[in-house]
Amino acid sequence: MANDRNGSLSGLTEQEAREFHGLFMSGFIGFTAVAVVAHILVWLWRPWL
Repeated sequence: MANDRNGSLSGLTEQEAREFHGLFMSGFIGFTAVAVVAHILVWLWRPWL
């Protein structure tokens, strides 16, 4: 198991890194979707251009 972590700067195995990346991307996409919806709602309420 120690050999799996030698080539990684983060100390994660490849499988752990893939799992973390998947969760991170899901969170990022969710946050971006909420931000886009919020901007659209504010634009409908008070257009800024």
